[in-house]
Amino acid sequence: MELTVKELKEYSKGEFLTETTDAKINVLSTDTRKIEKGNVFLALKGANFNGNEYASKAFELGAEVCIVDEILFDLEKYKDKVIIKVEDTKKALLDIAHGYRNKLGIKVVGITGSTGKTSTKDLTTAFLSGKYKVFKTKGNFNNEIGLPLMILQLDSSYDIAVLEMGMSDFGEIHNLVKCARPDIALMTNIGISHIEILKTRDNILKSKMEITDYFSKENILIVNGEDDKLTNISSNEYEVVKVGYNSEYECFATDINATLEKTEFTLNYKGQKARISLDMVGKHNVLNALLGIEAGFKLGLSIEEMIKGLENLEATSMRLEFIDGKSVNIINDCYNASPDSMKSGLDVLKMKEGRKVAILGTMLQLGAEAKKAHKEVGAYAKDIADLLIVTGDFREDFKEGFEKESIKLYNTKVSLIEDLKNVIQKGDNILVKASRGEKYEEIVRELKNI
Repeated sequence: MELTVKELKEYSKGEFLTETTDAKINVLSTDTRKIEKGNVFLALKGANFNGNEYASKAFELGAEVCIVDEILFDLEKYKDKVIIKVEDTKKALLDIAHGYRNKLGIKVVGITGSTGKTSTKDLTTAFLSGKYKVFKTKGNFNNEIGLPLMILQLDSSYDIAVLEMGMSDFGEIHNLVKCARPDIALMTNIGISHIEILKTRDNILKSKMEITDYFSKENILIVNGEDDKLTNISSNEYEVVKVGYNSEYECFATDINATLEKTEFTLNYKGQKARISLDMVGKHNVLNALLGIEAGFKLGLSIEEMIKGLENLEATSMRLEFIDGKSVNIINDCYNASPDSMKSGLDVLKMKEGRKVAILGTMLQLGAEAKKAHKEVGAYAKDIADLLIVTGDFREDFKEGFEKESIKLYNTKVSLIEDLKNVIQKGDNILVKASRGEKYEEIVRELKNI
């Protein structure tokens, strides 16, 4: 982080509470468990905690600066430290990151969509690395706390930042783009994740389109033209580019070959052709790749540079990750779940030879669509899985869709884990998938040792 204390005050719109107004600083942290010498501690509030209560502890651990919105400690005791008082620390975090983003002058690619954001982030970063030094969002740091913390990890050595942007309600992506100001935005699809809050896919589209709230003629929105809600997107305010399988698009894919080792396709771009090979499984990654490739072209890369960049691909863990257990083959896809990603995982399981087992759990935040969605996934699994194992509130809906007798239902994840040795056979191919909050990686750990 290349910021001065005076810039922290300026960007946060805060005020100094001590006479000490300068210090050598390195990293901004919101967690006193990670505080080290020279850090800036920013005190956030949550439903069950108040970071302002830990400011004194942060100083004792080596912090040089504390940014607070309440004074819950003795100012006199820390008069030799820098204390900045702001109106709201959460807003200050976004404002500081915005100021820092402008100071660096770095190019930003923002990524949103119902599913595929993380894979698209990984692929886009790899393609761009063929020419530039690229930073990408780590893990799921894609909300109003995580995204500014990611921006504050940047420094002037980077050329481009690829930032994932998530949301669960209106206004959240607006706040993220107000902070990050993407030059280019990529949109993967419009599914039913978060429909519990937003009620309709049209509302989800409206919320995702907030990524263009600060766009002008210099900005570019790149969308998956195969998505029914995105195929008709247009604008007179900024450039809209569609990618997909349609030969009318300037960037489209043909001759797709998906195996358990890789996914290959022919890239067609303004008369140029190239064979692209991804070390990722699943046909859905073709569309994710096309979004990143189009961004690469817009940022001045050649096809050759992007293919070279693929050598740097680092895929996020728990995303269709193949694991060899002691006696079974595991497809770990526990990072998150929606109806579309469940089907993509089942498509990969289908390619396996031998008995196929799907261990599926709850897809969260689907609201009134939940029962229908779980039944639909059960029906999709019917012709793929030899055995379906389910738990969670919608296990009966999985069963109704699956229709076959080869299904095991459990009241809890614990009871499922306890019974695994009785239902799993040597040589099984097992897909494990549920929403992130279900923590199905616990099942994966158990399967490894069976």
